[in-house]
Amino acid sequence: MGLSMLFREFSAICEQLEGISGRLEMIDLISRRLPSLSDEELPVFVRFIMGRIFPDWSPLKLGIGPSLLYEGVAYVVGTKRESVIETINRTGEVGKAVELLLAGKEQTSFFSEELDLVTVYCEFEKIADTGGKKSQREKLLGVRKLLANATPLEGRYLARIMLEDLRIGIGEGNIREAVARAFGIDSAVVEHAVQALNDLGYVAQLAKTGEAALRDVHISPFRPVKMMLAQQGSIMSAIEENGTIAAEYKYDGSRFQFHRRGGLSRLYSRKLEDVTNALPDVIAILNGSTDHDIILDGEVIAIKEGKPLPFQAVLRRFRRKHGISEMQEEVKLVPNVFDILYLDGETLIDLPLSERRKRLDRAVSSHVAPQLVSGDPVVVEEFYHAALDEGHEGIMIKATRSPYTPGMRGKNWLKVKPEVDTLDLAVVGAEWGEGKRAHYFGSFLLACQENGELITLSKVATGFSDEQLAEVYDLLHDRIISQSGKEVRFEPGLVFEVGYSELQVSPNYPAGFALRFPRFVRIRDDKDITDIETLGGIRERYQRQPNS
Repeated sequence: MGLSMLFREFSAICEQLEGISGRLEMIDLISRRLPSLSDEELPVFVRFIMGRIFPDWSPLKLGIGPSLLYEGVAYVVGTKRESVIETINRTGEVGKAVELLLAGKEQTSFFSEELDLVTVYCEFEKIADTGGKKSQREKLLGVRKLLANATPLEGRYLARIMLEDLRIGIGEGNIREAVARAFGIDSAVVEHAVQALNDLGYVAQLAKTGEAALRDVHISPFRPVKMMLAQQGSIMSAIEENGTIAAEYKYDGSRFQFHRRGGLSRLYSRKLEDVTNALPDVIAILNGSTDHDIILDGEVIAIKEGKPLPFQAVLRRFRRKHGISEMQEEVKLVPNVFDILYLDGETLIDLPLSERRKRLDRAVSSHVAPQLVSGDPVVVEEFYHAALDEGHEGIMIKATRSPYTPGMRGKNWLKVKPEVDTLDLAVVGAEWGEGKRAHYFGSFLLACQENGELITLSKVATGFSDEQLAEVYDLLHDRIISQSGKEVRFEPGLVFEVGYSELQVSPNYPAGFALRFPRFVRIRDDKDITDIETLGGIRERYQRQPNS
């Protein structure tokens, strides 16, 4: 085996990629490096280059916010935290600021040991494993140790990886292509393996052994996969395209994935966080409805006096750490199961929806969501109005022949609802408010995504109550990474659902579009940054507008 990849080599590759704007050139550079990496290095390299540390399904979280990072940097370079923030404001970005600060430090106290890729990963694992009362102190020591051994350039990328924002424009699609090219495998096979395993690092490791290993992948309980997503559509267009369709209620709740094997059951949120302890009542209901080894996809709604409550009532339960039994009395949660991904050792995602539904009906005795299969627009329209009358958001329309494609958004699942169009967007900046709202953020800068990069699209300043502004401030004030006058920039992490009247072409934002009459609808803390709208999706929406 060759020499281990040093972290400075990895940093040099990142710097090269940062200077490349062409997607194909990026893929080519990465694909040439992958075959030379050891089995241990390959998954780490692949995750790091996307700005991630652990697989998406992993319960491990680094737990280092900007505040802790600034403290670590200040200690290592022998300065105050305020001076670190000042440098970030000047450079406009954490990684470059850390590089600058390390470069200005007396070099003699550095480099007691040279960092390699796997050592850095092991340190991150130790930091993530740290819990309990002393955890912040222990995490801080881990941050200091890494930065104390880092060259200025390594510091740039260490800081960005710690905040999981590498800023080199490498998305999952680019890495899939690079893995396919590096090991001579069809990219569709790589994509399918990623959907089932939810870990591109491990997929790269398997790809190195050959295509057969990737063709033989299986979903397994307690290793959650991303949830299949829907785009907006209409009843008529879906029937014209598919003939017969399956229609189901669109619930205003929280998606879940239920995993059970033997006597053990766990529940995961849309962000793949383990929420088992917060929802014992839901676990009990689902355990009572099946005795199979199984993975189910569904949505939890809150019910009061027979009617569904708004989404926020469900979220309060998902977030809950204490006083869970009291909350069970207050808010009754009901699961609605609409798909099955795994049954008694068999992976089902490649089966058509119609066949998965048969398996679901046989394996689960209750709480299966109602489904209508029809090719008659009048019948589907009646089902849609029945859903609205029962207090639901609308309906989902699904192609009966479609497989389950984890993490993918497409025409196989469409949502039909009557309200104004809404988009899920990342909050990347804000301006301080005025008057009685001067201590809160008043307007927010929003971004969509494209190939792993966040691209600003709009601002939103209306639709917030005073309570909501206070809640948003609590969620965001520790995520500030730079400030200039009244404007602040955040480490991305929070998602807003925003309503709008129409999309307009606009030179004012890098996305090339702007939202007309944007209005805050709600915080989507059940969603991750990777779940936000893509620029491609926004272009499609624009083209579908009657006046575009």
